[in-house]
Amino acid sequence: MFLRNIKMWVAVAALSVGINANGQDLLASQAPVDRTLRAIDSVALHRQIIREQMEHPGYGLYPSWDNERVHVYDDVKVPDTFRIDLRGFTMPTSSQKITSKFGYRRRFRRQHKGLDLKVYVGDTIYAAFDGKVRVVANQGRKVGYGKYVVLRHDNGLETIYGHLSKQLVTENEYVRSGQPIGLGGNTGRSTGSHLHFETRLLGQEINPELLFDFPNQDVTGDFYMYYSPAAKRRYAQQARARGEKLPADFDVRYHRVRSGDTLSRIAKKYGVSIAILCELNGIRKNSTLRIGQMLRYS
Repeated sequence: MFLRNIKMWVAVAALSVGINANGQDLLASQAPVDRTLRAIDSVALHRQIIREQMEHPGYGLYPSWDNERVHVYDDVKVPDTFRIDLRGFTMPTSSQKITSKFGYRRRFRRQHKGLDLKVYVGDTIYAAFDGKVRVVANQGRKVGYGKYVVLRHDNGLETIYGHLSKQLVTENEYVRSGQPIGLGGNTGRSTGSHLHFETRLLGQEINPELLFDFPNQDVTGDFYMYYSPAAKRRYAQQARARGEKLPADFDVRYHRVRSGDTLSRIAKKYGVSIAILCELNGIRKNSTLRIGQMLRYS
C-alpha cells in the first residue's frame, strides 16, 4: 500500500511537469483565491507597518541594542544630515520652567548635555514619542543621572530622563507617546528636584530647546533637521563665504579631556581634523592635554 501511494504521487508529479503553459494557466484560473487578501486595504497595511516599526525602533540607523550603558556609539558614523519627525510628540512634563540650559557650564567646568526642568518629587514624566525602553537603571546616590530611563524612538532620537524618584517602565518594553515612564525626583547628582532631559541622535547630543518649546508646551515644528558637527562647519564656511548669517543651532561645542584622550582620538570621535582642533583651541599638534581640560570641537 505504501509503495503504491508513492508510485501514484510520482506519476502525478511527472504529469504536472508535462503540462504546457496553457494548461498551467487553466489550472491557475480555477485555483481558489485567498479571500483574506481582498480584505487588506491601505489602513491595514499602514497598521502593519506601524507594528513592524514598533518592533524595530530606529531600524537601519542604530547598529546595536544595549541595556547596560547610555553612551555606546563612540565608533558609529553619524550622517551629515538627518530629518527627525517631531509629529506625534508629547511634552515630557507639563513644567514650563527651565532651571538650567543646555551648553557649557563655566561654574562646573563641564558640558551640560541636556536641559533641566523644574518638577517636584512625584510629578509624572511622560514618553516624548513612541518607542522602546533601552535602559532602566540607577547610577547611585549623588552620582550622574541617579534613577533614569533611556528610550529609543522610531524617529531616530533617543531621549534620556534623569533624577527620577521612580521608574514606571521596564527594559525592552514598548511605550507610546504620552505614556507615564517615571516620577520626578532628586536622585543622583542633583541639588534639587528636577527632570534632566536629553535628546540624542546616535549618541550626539542635541539641545532639547531646538526641538521642544517648553514655555508654550509644543514642538518647534513638524520636523527638525540635524546637522553633524562636520556638516555644520562645512555649511558655516559656505555661509560666511556668501556673507550670510549662520543658522541659530550652529552652536559651540566642547569636549572635556579624560584619561587616555589624544587629539587624534578626540578628532575621530567628533568627525573633525586635528588641525581644526588646534585652530579652535590655539594649541599645537604636540601640545600636552590635561585631564579636565575643555577643548572646543565645533
